[in-house]
Amino acid sequence: MSTEELLTKLLERLTKPVPPPLPVAVDLWDTKHIGAYLKRSLDTVRDDIVCLPSFPKPIRLPTPGRAQALYKAREVIAWAESHAA
Repeated sequence: MSTEELLTKLLERLTKPVPPPLPVAVDLWDTKHIGAYLKRSLDTVRDDIVCLPSFPKPIRLPTPGRAQALYKAREVIAWAESHAA
C-alpha cells in the first residue's frame, strides 16, 4: 500500500462522523464506564463497588454464556450522589 493510499484511508477514518453519546437517562454502563465516572480502577469497581448491597442491580442481556453486567447510568450516578457528605 502506498503512502498516499494509507493517508487517504486514515483521512477517511478521521473524518467519519461519530455518533453522539447516548443521554445518561437511557445509557447503560459497564464496569469500565463506572470506573471512569467514579475515578476508580476497574479492579476496584469489580471487586469492591458493584458487589455492595446498595449498588444498583445489573442488567444482563440474554446472550449465550454469561452476559456482561450492565448498569443504568442514571442509577449509578444517583447511587454515587447519595454518598455526598
